[in-house]
Amino acid sequence: MTVDEKDGSQQRYTVPYSTVPLLQREGRMKFDLVAGDFRSGNSQQSSPFFFQGTLIAGLPEGYTAYGGTQLASRYSSVVLGAGRNLGDWGAVSVDVTHARSQLADDSTHQGQSLRFLYAKSLNNYGTNFQLLGYRYSTRGFYTLDDVAYRSMEGYEYEYDSEGKRHKVPVVQSYHNLNYSKKGRFQVNISQNLGDYGSLYISGSQQTYWNTSDANTWYQLGYASGWQGISYSLSWSWNESVGISGTDRILAFNMSVPFSVLTGRRYSRDNALDRTYATFNANRNSNGQNSWQTGIGGTLLDGRNLSYSVNQGHSSTNGYSGSASANWQAAYGTLGVGYNYDRDQHDYNWQLSGGAVGHADGITLSQPLGDTNVLIKAPGAEGVHIENQTGVQTDWRGYAVMPYATVYRYNRVALDTNSMDNHTDVENNVSSVVPTQGALVRAAFDTRIGVRAIVTAKQGDRPVPFGSIVRETASGVTSMAGEDGQIYLSGLPLKGELLIQWGEGANARCVAHYSLPEESLKQAVTLLNATCKRPSS
Repeated sequence: MTVDEKDGSQQRYTVPYSTVPLLQREGRMKFDLVAGDFRSGNSQQSSPFFFQGTLIAGLPEGYTAYGGTQLASRYSSVVLGAGRNLGDWGAVSVDVTHARSQLADDSTHQGQSLRFLYAKSLNNYGTNFQLLGYRYSTRGFYTLDDVAYRSMEGYEYEYDSEGKRHKVPVVQSYHNLNYSKKGRFQVNISQNLGDYGSLYISGSQQTYWNTSDANTWYQLGYASGWQGISYSLSWSWNESVGISGTDRILAFNMSVPFSVLTGRRYSRDNALDRTYATFNANRNSNGQNSWQTGIGGTLLDGRNLSYSVNQGHSSTNGYSGSASANWQAAYGTLGVGYNYDRDQHDYNWQLSGGAVGHADGITLSQPLGDTNVLIKAPGAEGVHIENQTGVQTDWRGYAVMPYATVYRYNRVALDTNSMDNHTDVENNVSSVVPTQGALVRAAFDTRIGVRAIVTAKQGDRPVPFGSIVRETASGVTSMAGEDGQIYLSGLPLKGELLIQWGEGANARCVAHYSLPEESLKQAVTLLNATCKRPSS
């Protein structure tokens, strides 16, 4: 992976692809079908058309079975596997893949690959094994990525600036299909140190047939904070087959809130206190270094307009800078930006959003994640969702909360402070537990109408304490308090209240009422009503 810094510098990493053990709840089934052109972005590879299908089924006793296939003109593979939730011991999965490949020299190969994955959190010790994985492949095993190469061996180049006007090629990656993949080990472990921050280590090693060389990458890091200031320090080491030398990078990052710089007491409602100063610097084993500093924060009442301004310097590319702003609205996101370096000035913008079709219609949203929550609050227009930047209900009372956490309780809460005076909700909090790739619904019982305190009397006497009260048209219910006072929300402007305190016609009465339009704009409307016994 190559990270293009805003100052024009580049950081190169070989990041292990992290996949947790595949699990599905008992009785649940998930399938995926994909067809399209393979596009890696590597100029050394073609774009073959391929088809891919997967099926995952949840079985009793915590087991999961899964399988899939990839098909292309010069490649075919099939995978079968199983996983299990081990409870306190974590989760594990094992699968085997058989593949048939035709490479760039038209040679044909067949092989198998066995993969093992394990994940476990030691909560009592603050240790999290995010992934422990190992894959072993036989000599003839290749992937679709390998088959896409146009030649058996070659380099991918990028061009860096040297001096003012010269561009020099820099090796980005190397491939040699005579070296088929053999063994791969990867690990991601983090350790929480409490008040002293956290440590993490990540790494991978890929060995090959026909060579003793290997791709090896690992990174060690520490992160902590002090009085609102956060900082991290990391060191990474990378060695790749076919690329001479070892790449070592030391990086430091710091973020300081303006409230610390000004000595103010932090307030999240103050835009200045939501502004941060940042600084990062790194140095590699070739003696090249870069730094960048900037400010950023959020604006507007909903804190849904973010901005940043940065200035940096690289020993290879000189000075560079950037400015950007991003607005997260209910129906999408809009971003604008400007970047410059020694050789060019760039302006950019992007507009993105999502749409969800469901039984009640179509709901527009911000860009969707793999797993999302559909919020249903009928009639509650323009209500914000707590802890979701820019997300609010549409004119029908629907919204989408993207990027839900799978297999965990997701708290979905309507912000009652954003409700208007004619909107009320029985319970503004709901919890959902979605599966991977699901769209789950969080429904709320809303009451749309007038909020009123009704003082109901029979003649000169209040209706009995504890009487059950129901508005006959809307079905809104409540209970009479002392002195015949009744709080009701969601009332229509005109209707009748049925008040009952016992059995039989002599233990109930009906009160008719009529309210002006202005009542919908009032926080609470006070109303006196005369309750009369219904005619027989």
